[in-house]
Amino acid sequence: MREITSRIKVASGLLLLTIISGTMVIHHLGGGRWTWFQALFHVVITLSTVGFGELPGMETVTWARAFTMLLIVTGTGTVVYFASVVTALVVEGELRDLFKSNRMQKTIDRMSGHVIVCGVGRTGSQVINELRLTQTPFVVIDADEVALKALYKEQGDLLYLVGDASEDATLKAAGIDRAFGLVAAVTGDPENLYITLSARGLNPGLRIVAKAVETSAEPKLRKAGADKVVSTHRIGGMRLASEMIRPNVTEFLDNMLRDPKHVLRIEEATVTSGCSVANHSLGKASLRKICDVLVVAVRAEDGTYRFNPGAEEMLTPGSTLIVLGERGEVAKLRAAVRPVD
Repeated sequence: MREITSRIKVASGLLLLTIISGTMVIHHLGGGRWTWFQALFHVVITLSTVGFGELPGMETVTWARAFTMLLIVTGTGTVVYFASVVTALVVEGELRDLFKSNRMQKTIDRMSGHVIVCGVGRTGSQVINELRLTQTPFVVIDADEVALKALYKEQGDLLYLVGDASEDATLKAAGIDRAFGLVAAVTGDPENLYITLSARGLNPGLRIVAKAVETSAEPKLRKAGADKVVSTHRIGGMRLASEMIRPNVTEFLDNMLRDPKHVLRIEEATVTSGCSVANHSLGKASLRKICDVLVVAVRAEDGTYRFNPGAEEMLTPGSTLIVLGERGEVAKLRAAVRPVD
């Protein structure tokens, strides 16, 4: 994309420079007999090869004619170069891509509370699918423009940036200062480490989840600023073991995640001070009347969990409900735990 912009800038700059310098020379050679507009008009019709005629009295200004001939030879080449660049961009579809990129950037500039996904490989693609299913706003960054275009063609409304996710300029373009979180899911551990370092430096409050291929990379990623590190080998091993010893559970979870009609997920909602259920027991809060969710656990402010909580469990401000439910029902729950206006 930078190459496209550079080609347009060079071609436009050369054309503009030719017109401005030509106008100044013609006006100077005229010694005041021609206005600036007349000089500009003469240069434009000369470059465009229209040639309506000479300026009044030009036959008496020898150097004006000589410069016009020079302008025809050199300036016409500039016009042809500009036209060829524009034509090539249109024919190759690059100009369309440039406009699409500009529209995307304007949309990204208006976003806040979104997630930045770095990498569209096998792991990143799964992250993107889950964010799309749960209607979580996100922006994708990857250096592979071909892969991004293929993903855009497949999904249609993807917001993406082509570039190195470890560069500050790329992360800033993705709105990292306004983002909620970042997923570092590129291929190698060193790249994820650099991305984590850059992201944490630009936004100290950002939630960062990083992928680790090698086990040795996990502590390094945490030191770099990752809130959570996910080991693909560990997750894969646990899944293999689960398929062996608890096949029905894994089948249930698979069906839950892949059901196209019901987006059922284990979600969370934090109780805030001033909401309608704060400082009430789970039984008195009557969450079932508010939304159709199953409370699996309650996380206290000190980080401890109460699994399968009873009706006497107190919902204090700062505690987090871990629930199982559909996206719409979870949205109702989150609305209920917000402060009452």
